[in-house]
Amino acid sequence: MTLLDHDPVRAITLAMDHIPQGVAVFDAGLRLVASNQRYNTLLALPADLVRAGSALFDIALFMAERGDLGAGDPAQLAIERIKVLTGAPTSVTQRQGKTGQALEFYSSRLPNGGLVISFSDVTARVRAEQQLEQINQTLEHRVEERTSALKQVNSELEVARAKADASNHDKTRFLAAASHDLLQPLNAARLYTSTLIERAKSTAFAELANSIEASLTAVEDIMSALLDISRIDSGALKPAPMPIRAQDLLKKTEVEFGPMARERSISLRIVATKANVLADRSLVGRIVQNLVSNAIKYTPVGGKVLVGLRKRGNRWRLDVVDTGIGFNRDQHRLVFAEFSRLERGARMAQGLGLGLSIVQRLVSALDLTLELDSREGHGSRFSLYLPAVRNVRPVSEAETPMGEPGFGTLSLKVLCVDNERAILEAMEGLLTHWGCDVRTALSLKQIDRERLLEGWYPDLVLMDYHLDQTSGLDAIEWLRHNLGGHLPAALVTADRSPAVRALAEDRGIAVITKPVKPAALRATISGLANQSSSKRGG
Repeated sequence: MTLLDHDPVRAITLAMDHIPQGVAVFDAGLRLVASNQRYNTLLALPADLVRAGSALFDIALFMAERGDLGAGDPAQLAIERIKVLTGAPTSVTQRQGKTGQALEFYSSRLPNGGLVISFSDVTARVRAEQQLEQINQTLEHRVEERTSALKQVNSELEVARAKADASNHDKTRFLAAASHDLLQPLNAARLYTSTLIERAKSTAFAELANSIEASLTAVEDIMSALLDISRIDSGALKPAPMPIRAQDLLKKTEVEFGPMARERSISLRIVATKANVLADRSLVGRIVQNLVSNAIKYTPVGGKVLVGLRKRGNRWRLDVVDTGIGFNRDQHRLVFAEFSRLERGARMAQGLGLGLSIVQRLVSALDLTLELDSREGHGSRFSLYLPAVRNVRPVSEAETPMGEPGFGTLSLKVLCVDNERAILEAMEGLLTHWGCDVRTALSLKQIDRERLLEGWYPDLVLMDYHLDQTSGLDAIEWLRHNLGGHLPAALVTADRSPAVRALAEDRGIAVITKPVKPAALRATISGLANQSSSKRGG
């Protein structure tokens, strides 16, 4: 039997010396029973306070007098420290050691009323926590700085966006206001040129007249495209879908592009349909117009273009199919890009490559689907899907004959009102050449002042929309009221907005957009003349 077997306290003390934490055991009277070397070293206690029987109060008082427990009365500090260690079954506290290290104390009451205190040097952990806290504070500061910077950037972006929106709206308002003035001289030039072309047939000036017509057409296409893009991008376009007869769209296509196709020896076939669709007449008409125009432009002489509808589920698929130059699948995206034209197409037709870009924007604005299928050298198929309408009476446009107008004498009395004298002169020249008896006026006041309608009742009236003192729609109503009965009329305008077209349709007034195309003008006049004849016959 060894010495340790006869002295268990000594054995416990030696065992505790191998524990990395400082440990001390006190009896029920809070007197030291045993402590290990780590306890004595960390607390730097004198020898008389580490002997068995030393009172916990004496140890605490010594440490308080040394300044370990902070500022204040040492005895009171000692009592408060003992209360913390013994006031609960267990406690965990931290305080700073004599040399500035961080000490963490664990105290636990024993069943017999004694007390066990253990503590360890947690300086490294505390410093790590402090560093982490500092990092967190730095990070939070950076987050606050970046959040503030982001808010500033967002605020600046919002201001910039507001300015851009205002600029877009200003641009739209400017273009809307300026479009009339921009297209007026072009409209007059087109009318003069149409008269020139007809009179120059079989003469040395025929080719020159046709060249002028082609140049004016190119200018018109570019201006119309730019106006359309401006309205789309600024959000000025407000789609107004309604039930319409698809045949109305097809008839317009036939009238507008029939002459162009015949001139290029291209077979343009329009398949008649009884389909009713839900669509914005003006905007969908613009899509079809651009698709058919492209098909004719990029189809070689002698080729074919087909326009028709097929039922696909609860939708109608409007197809524009051609036997043109076509393009490969990897070029599909390119054909819709602005100012982008395929090399072979650029050799076949002039332009800026805006037509299909406008188509794509309109399709997106109308939330429709456009499908493309094409192979280089074999032609293309553009397909627009339109919602089908059943059991609904479609709203149709004023009845106009959409077959190709003849070139004989019209023999009609036509009243033309426009606030531009050059347009009146050009219109009078063209209509007179067609065999019409034409009277012109700059305003309603001139009609009244010069008594232009005394003894002369017009078969129809062609009225500019933007007059100096009133709108063309109100002017037509005034004429109808004063002439009595029904007066067939067409509104001639550079304003292509759906609102104006809807107002005209509500009053039974046809719409001709500037610059005026002679074929469309003649077709409309023929239709209005038929209305006049039927009304008089009734």
